[in-house]
Amino acid sequence: MPENEPWRMSVDGDEFEVSQPDGRPGSYNFAWLTGPDPQYGFGFSTRPPAQSTTDHLEEVIREFLSQVDPDTGHIE
Repeated sequence: MPENEPWRMSVDGDEFEVSQPDGRPGSYNFAWLTGPDPQYGFGFSTRPPAQSTTDHLEEVIREFLSQVDPDTGHIE
């Protein structure tokens, strides 16, 4: 995973741009590029702060998607 530069992840047909805020190890921001609202996404932080693997980030994205209401495209 590139350090301090956003990268794309594809999970189950959905595309996300993933970024890590400077100075916050283990923190990630996910922009849902293929979702119904281009401004929608979520954040995730590990406890304790640590770099996540790609497999773990895919699990986090799947958990997010499982909570999204298919009618609204948002977590209700």
